[in-house]
Parts: sequence; structure tokens; C-alpha cells
Amino acid sequence: MLSHDDITRLAAELAEADRTHGVIPRITVRHPEATVDDSYAIQGVWRDAQIAAGRRLVGRKIGLTSKAMQQATGITEPDYGVMFDDTVYESGAEIPVDHFSNVRIEVELAFVLKRPLEGPDCALDDALAAIDYAVPALEVLNSHIELEGRTIVDTISDNAAYGAMVLGSERRRPDEIDLRWVPGVLSRNGEIEETGVAAGVLGHPATGVAWLANKFHQHGARLDAGEIILAGSFTRPMWVSRGDEVLCDYGPMGTITCRFV
Repeated sequence: MLSHDDITRLAAELAEADRTHGVIPRITVRHPEATVDDSYAIQGVWRDAQIAAGRRLVGRKIGLTSKAMQQATGITEPDYGVMFDDTVYESGAEIPVDHFSNVRIEVELAFVLKRPLEGPDCALDDALAAIDYAVPALEVLNSHIELEGRTIVDTISDNAAYGAMVLGSERRRPDEIDLRWVPGVLSRNGEIEETGVAAGVLGHPATGVAWLANKFHQHGARLDAGEIILAGSFTRPMWVSRGDEVLCDYGPMGTITCRFV
């Protein structure tokens, strides 16, 4: 376990890396004794400092929920982070690439809750009953810790590598569409790079919402009405650079476009 001073110092390092769009050495190289609990503590100190500075929390991201992402990262358990209001873009947005480090895109669905969701025994049906609607989303990854050799401790400490999300305009209630079979066809500059279906996320994309509610219960917390839950990618991450035009086709749930400038 890390000391309180170590946790505070590492959270400050990550905050400075976020401010300068830089990258720091892996935490697990400097502190091989660090645990997953330590990594959430680091993330929590960073989160609280961001809220104290005036940022508004709007939801949570879940990561590493599909085999595609687990194979891409070498990490085999889900993780989660927080999302602030100034990280949410609409389809068609121009996104400043210099605001992020190690910029990649993932294909996901996001869920907006109409009522609170609480563990410890939350199941898929409970999550579906608490969801107001699903909306297609792209996640912009933003990694402030060097990628080579990183572990889940590094990733969680770095707010689960969340940078931003781009939301589509098509909203569907869970009873309107079989969310398992929503497709994602991701293109960069007119060339298809990644494809997948939402069932790749734990068999059903809303399963991660139930997982997160149960995880929060372990810390005496719950998911609240109105929160946006980014449920995890069902494709591998796609690298993007300045000038790239991105389009993702979600079939019956429409398309998302964005451009990196």
C-alpha cells in the first residue's frame, strides 16, 4: 500500500501532466508495491481537486469490458473513471488534438440513468430498468502515463485513460432496440479501420452498468439519476492525429463524426 503522501504526490503529477498534455513514467516502475486500491485512491485525490477547481462531474466511464480491449491492453479486468462536463462533445465537433496525449478513439454506447442504481446485487435487468436511454458514443483516450508495460494500476490512476466523449443524436430506450446487436463501423479519413457489435461488451453493453453499481456499493456509493455511463468499447482503439476525419456508423442508431484539429 502507498502512503498518503505518495498518493497525493502522484495525483499532483497526473494533474500537471493533464495541464501540460504530458506523460509521466509508469507508477508501477517507481512503486511496484502499488495496488488497485492505491490506484483508485490516486484517481480520487485527482478527481476531488478537479471538482474543487470548479469542474462538474457528469458521469462515469467503464473500460476494459470487452475481449478486444483486454487483448489490446493486456489488462483483463474492467476499470472505471470520471467524466466532467467540459469533456463532452456533440457529433460534428472539431476536437483540439493538443488537448490530449496518446490520442486514440474507441466505439461505445453511453447510457443516461433515469433513477439511482445501487448494489450490491445489481443485475442486468436492474440496470436496464434504471436506464432512461442509450446513445452512441466515441471515447477519446488520453493517457498521461507511458504506455509500454503499463498495468491496470497505472491505467486506473490516470482516470482510466479517459479524455473526452463525442455523443450522437439518436436516443433509444432499452425496450426499443436489442442493444446487443448495435454495430460499430469506425472509419478514419474514409477508410474502415475497426468493426464490432455491442454484445462484445460483457455479452450486453448494459452489463457494465450493473457491474459499476456493484463496485460502487463496496465503497458506500451509488450511481445517481442523470449520470452518463460510458459502457466500454467493443472495438480496439484507433490512433488519430491532427487533421483526421473520424466517422462511426452505428446502423439503426445513426452516425457520429468528428475532426481532430
